[in-house]
Amino acid sequence: DISPLLKDPVAFKALIDLLEDHLRAYFPKIDFIAGLDSRGFLIGPPLAQRLGIGFVPIRKKGKLPGPTESVSYCLEYGKAELEIQRDAVEQGQKVVVVDDLLATGGTMCAACELLKRLKAEILECLVVIELKSLKGSEKLKSIPFYSLLQYD
Repeated sequence: DISPLLKDPVAFKALIDLLEDHLRAYFPKIDFIAGLDSRGFLIGPPLAQRLGIGFVPIRKKGKLPGPTESVSYCLEYGKAELEIQRDAVEQGQKVVVVDDLLATGGTMCAACELLKRLKAEILECLVVIELKSLKGSEKLKSIPFYSLLQYD
């Protein structure tokens, strides 16, 4: 739960500082931050603003206007769908996918599938917390992955 972090402006600034430093060190050219519904929407925009780039939302089905691309995926407790606007990114644009937590990896994999359909180049999947025992990062296969904190 990142709620305590969000309530503390000093801690939240420190989080964004750490994520910004990581991205600047490893990726000199990023076109967009793509944030996952919903907590990726809290981390992604301030990070994108710091980097001077745009933010792209990846949302639960039925929340985005205009033509969308969607993907269904399995959760521990059922099925879900994610969507991205078809014109959100152009072919070859470099994107970092951001969320608060990686557990089983289903949502992150679905988001990457959407970006691949739009022919974006996924530079990295970036999360604040990784639950390592659930092995979600293994589902990402060849996509680079970074977590700030890991818990077994």
